[in-house]
Amino acid sequence: MLPSSNNGAGSVTQSAFDVLFFLLLRDLLGSAPSAQPTMVGVGCAPGGSSFLTARRTSSMVPLPSGTLDAHYWGDRCKRPASFGWAAPAWDEVGRKQITYWSVGAYDEQRTSCARADCLGRGATGFTTRSDIGPARPGAGPGGEAGAQAEGDVDENKFDEFMGNDAGALAGGTYDEDDKEADEIWDAVDKYMDERRRERREKRLKEEIERYRAENPKITEQFADLKRKLSEVSSDEWDAIPEIGDYTIKKKQMRQSFAPVPDTLLSKAAAEKQTSKSIDPALSGLTTPSPMGGTHSTVSDLTAIGEGRGTVLGLKLDRMADSVTGQTVVDPKGYLTDLKSMTLKSDADIADIKKARLLLKSVIQTNPNHAPGWVAIARLEELAGNFLEARKMLQEACERCPKSEDVWLEASRMYAKQSRENAKAVLARGVGQIPDSVRLWTAAAALETDKVAQLRVLKKALERVPYSVSLWKAAIELVDVDDAKVMLDRAVECCPNQVDLWLALARLETYDNAKKVLNRARKALPAEQSIWVTAAQLEEANGNADMADKIVTRALRALESVGVVVTRESWIGFAEQAERTNMVATCRALVRAIALYHIDDEDREATLVGDAEEALKKHPPCVEVSRVLYAIALENFPGKETIWRAAAQLEMTHGTPARVEELLMRAVKYCPQAEVLWLMAAKHRWRVMNDVPGARRVLEGAFEANPDSEEIWLAAVKLEFENDEVPRAKLLLSRARMGNAGSYARVWMKSAIVERQLGNDTEERVLLEEGIRRFPTFEKLYLQLGQLEERLGRLEAARAAYRRVVC
Repeated sequence: MLPSSNNGAGSVTQSAFDVLFFLLLRDLLGSAPSAQPTMVGVGCAPGGSSFLTARRTSSMVPLPSGTLDAHYWGDRCKRPASFGWAAPAWDEVGRKQITYWSVGAYDEQRTSCARADCLGRGATGFTTRSDIGPARPGAGPGGEAGAQAEGDVDENKFDEFMGNDAGALAGGTYDEDDKEADEIWDAVDKYMDERRRERREKRLKEEIERYRAENPKITEQFADLKRKLSEVSSDEWDAIPEIGDYTIKKKQMRQSFAPVPDTLLSKAAAEKQTSKSIDPALSGLTTPSPMGGTHSTVSDLTAIGEGRGTVLGLKLDRMADSVTGQTVVDPKGYLTDLKSMTLKSDADIADIKKARLLLKSVIQTNPNHAPGWVAIARLEELAGNFLEARKMLQEACERCPKSEDVWLEASRMYAKQSRENAKAVLARGVGQIPDSVRLWTAAAALETDKVAQLRVLKKALERVPYSVSLWKAAIELVDVDDAKVMLDRAVECCPNQVDLWLALARLETYDNAKKVLNRARKALPAEQSIWVTAAQLEEANGNADMADKIVTRALRALESVGVVVTRESWIGFAEQAERTNMVATCRALVRAIALYHIDDEDREATLVGDAEEALKKHPPCVEVSRVLYAIALENFPGKETIWRAAAQLEMTHGTPARVEELLMRAVKYCPQAEVLWLMAAKHRWRVMNDVPGARRVLEGAFEANPDSEEIWLAAVKLEFENDEVPRAKLLLSRARMGNAGSYARVWMKSAIVERQLGNDTEERVLLEEGIRRFPTFEKLYLQLGQLEERLGRLEAARAAYRRVVC
């Protein structure tokens, strides 16, 4: 229901605004009239604002207990008259009946009671902008809510566009609708900017042109004069006078001089005087002053320089031999002293000071930073402050007791002072870090006696038995028998170190070495070097045939455990075996890996390429290359180039017997290769001095190649150079009658043989017949001209030579 005014001031329901808000409150409260009626009061509050309130009751009893659900303060009521209704209600806390004044006109007591009662029941009031301007939080009890809200504003969250986020939109979220709205407005702004761009750019261009026209550059002002400079001649350039300096900036001011007073001259003369006697009025600890004082520091600098020169001369004279006059200064020690001297310039000192400040800041910021302590200690050492450096390192050891670098640096610094101090530092270090291999190694290095070093290393191995470097350092200090014992213990502590296993196998006997390698193979089944060492062990003990079996087993065993075997690694093992004179192992390794995982079409190129690469090593791996060529010849016996490369290898690095055997096999598999026949004949003739054997080789060559010009000429050369001229003449005659007669060189050699025999007529006949058959072969004309010259027929010789030219 809508209560009306009790004072007859008129009904508030006449206000359309109040009626609308009443409907809003009805929807807000959402109560059914039959179940839970709502009582709504409308009135005008003090100050000219209308007041609307509603409360929900539990029954139709006029004065029930209930709770206030909503109220509204508006600005619709402007008249001073007021109305209202009052309803007693129960205080839910104190359980006592109080009067709820919904409105009151100009009655401060009733108004305050009504507001307090509303706030006590949980109601909150608010005003509109038309009342007091921007919105603000409603007043709580005693006005504390508004003050608290204003105090919670964070000044740092102010945004130029959104304002302070403590306002009404502080709790809002930026959703997809907001994002879409922003995109739409951005598109609108962009479109409007595009519409104005052409006009804006045009206006900007006009402004720039107008500015440039009003303010031209210097270069533009003198552009026409510069163009005219191209018309100036050289004489006119030379006639241009040199410009002088007419400015007054650098002119020296006129100097004025004043005479020196006599007092200044007398003072200078007194300062240069020296006293040869002591004034009895002064004590022995008082320095007389020329100015009458007793604390003057004025001295004769010239006299001081002369005195220093005299003292230096005395020192040098003392270093010289008084008899011969030769110097006795140790040049090495003198150079050492020079190296130890460090000249520090002002710049170096400044850099040291800056670095000192920076490093002090580092260690002060982080006192547990070990590199910072080490750096500042080295800086002090560089500056020559060794005491300060040791002090820094002492503090670093206390700050960073678990840092190896700090203890090592401290031991190095104290070692310059005393070796015993350095030992003490390292003793403290290994006490803090007993597992540090570096500290134990440094402690052993400080010992000068091998027994003491071994004692330190043994103590280190008790604390760090898994360190390979400590084991190796200790084994190097003992003899063979003790080394065996230590290595046996080392492989137990470090079973994954193949170097220790191999070292133990080398020191043991043959039977024990095999046992050691078997243990190593079980501990490290994927290690290839163990198999190679086993093959070398068998070869060293005379069982070279076992090397092939061991290598073959190794390849299968490694593949079974998933090891990727590469040709490069095994060829590397073979090269190492060749360098240690383990030829059988080298050959076994190469034979096992040569064709491993190679396609058939790539075999020839791969084998030849690996053989050539092996010869390029320093020193060349001849055996590896020899085995590779042998395997290539087994797979490609008809390749002449491979036979020639293998023969060249044997000629360079092999024996004559190897060359002979290889060439005989070559001509057997390649009988049509003339070069191989000639190489075999030449080797028999030149290297082995076997002329009959060379003839037999050439006979075989004639049978295989009856019309070969090279073989005929080689046979003639063999006979001719061994003073068998008739045999050479016979061979040439047979060659001319056969198919070899079609070669010009055969006729040329025949003429040469006749010339050696002195048969000029036969020589002329052969040359004329050769020229008739081979008119373009120049050497025959030259030989004919030489024959005519010997016979004194110069015109005929000229004619022969002219035929060559024409």
